[in-house]
Amino acid sequence: MIYHVTTQMAWQQAQADGHYTAPSLALEGFIHLSTAEQVAGVLERYYAGQTHLLLLHVDETRLSATLKYEPAPSVNELFPHLFGPLNLDAIVLAAPIG
Repeated sequence: MIYHVTTQMAWQQAQADGHYTAPSLALEGFIHLSTAEQVAGVLERYYAGQTHLLLLHVDETRLSATLKYEPAPSVNELFPHLFGPLNLDAIVLAAPIG
């Protein structure tokens, strides 16, 4: 299982669109994901103080787009990156954070 932090509004839009995208897909060419061990650090670094967040639980065996683990030099770790939209049938749970 891998994970993605998003907003309730973005999740609602994904359900309407039939797939999930993130701004990073257009800007960087991929959607940022995390392993279970990386989620807390991602929340601390990028989402401190934000509300209405969800944690998408993603079954990586169900992904339609290419998944690669790539280095994040700022933290010296490999992070999962999805090179395309996230298909909704790969999301097994959208759980509120907090």
